[in-house]
Amino acid sequence: MQNKHFIVPILFFTTLIVFSSLSYAAHPLITDDTGTQGKGKFQFEIIGEYGYDSEDGVRTDSVQIPTTPVLSYGITDNIDAVFGISYLYQREGEGGTSTDEDGISDTSVEFKWRLYEYEKGGLSFALKPGITFPTGDDERGLGAGRITYGMFLITTEEIEPFAFHLNLGYKKNENKLDERNDIWHASLGGEVEVIKDLKIVGNIGIERNPDKTSHQNPAFILGGVVYSVTEDFDVDVGFKGGLNKSETDSSVLAGITVRF
Repeated sequence: MQNKHFIVPILFFTTLIVFSSLSYAAHPLITDDTGTQGKGKFQFEIIGEYGYDSEDGVRTDSVQIPTTPVLSYGITDNIDAVFGISYLYQREGEGGTSTDEDGISDTSVEFKWRLYEYEKGGLSFALKPGITFPTGDDERGLGAGRITYGMFLITTEEIEPFAFHLNLGYKKNENKLDERNDIWHASLGGEVEVIKDLKIVGNIGIERNPDKTSHQNPAFILGGVVYSVTEDFDVDVGFKGGLNKSETDSSVLAGITVRF
């Protein structure tokens, strides 16, 4: 198992370099913002995550890499369509053994509508409804097996050089995995540009546990940096820690975002 501790993160970062989930405020933030792409503009994003968890003396390593980027498109200046279909690679190691699964995961379609923007300040609100289609193999852990849908309320407050984002969401988690059907989410994120083209970001959040056998809801805290190589090309890295046993102990996240 010792060798696998090195193989998994190396594979994770190698894949990100070779390839140089949905549109977030500034990945690695989990919390979305109210910003849209603008009419006729696109965004591609590739992200990956390596996680480490230990419980009762058993260590679990996992890596998840969606190798097809999510596409966002500006229908109007304040409405985006977000399409996601990924070839998902997952590796998990536990107790000296490891398992690999890969294949097409579920397909998602979302719309972000920035419905209000305060003219004299930086306050804005958006709604983000979405639906997921069961294109992944649920028996191999690559999908839910049924159509899911949900809605997010997003709030952003900009006070230069800071920006703060609040997400409140609900997901109807229809599935064949014997998980809970009703999932809620609440998270708060922030960002600040410390020097030109370099931002520090932070995030905290909680979500209802889909595991019916658990009454503890996973909660996390996250910190990271985003560097804008150009106006339309960002690279980022973040570190996420679990605030309770239901959340993965620690994770490394990294991503690349291109806009055109």
